[in-house]
Amino acid sequence: MSIETDAGTIEQDVETLGRQLGEAIEQLPEYRELQEAKAAVEESENAQERIDEFEQLRQEFMLARQTGDASQEDLRELQEAQSELHEIPVMAEYLEAQNRLDARLEAINDAISEPLDIDFGEEAGGCCED
Repeated sequence: MSIETDAGTIEQDVETLGRQLGEAIEQLPEYRELQEAKAAVEESENAQERIDEFEQLRQEFMLARQTGDASQEDLRELQEAQSELHEIPVMAEYLEAQNRLDARLEAINDAISEPLDIDFGEEAGGCCED
């Protein structure tokens, strides 16, 4: 692709390439697998109940922590609920699919960052940060 010296044209080219990259990412097997796994979690009554329970515990823990009333037992209970949630087969598959996509996006970030003197994903507020 030839890049003209006109700044407006360069900006348009970069934005067009960005859109094309986004569309290409949508076609990645890792992306499609994550979308399928997400749909399975959303359709699972058991997973949704466990997510609601975990979110309730997490909110209670955060409030207790803010008021200084959180105990190690509260933290242990929250961690156990999260572990049980992650053991549900549809949730485990979702998390695995998410990890596979994260790894692929990190490789894409590395390819974009290589010619730059910055970490593109980090500078762009990307999804690949921990």
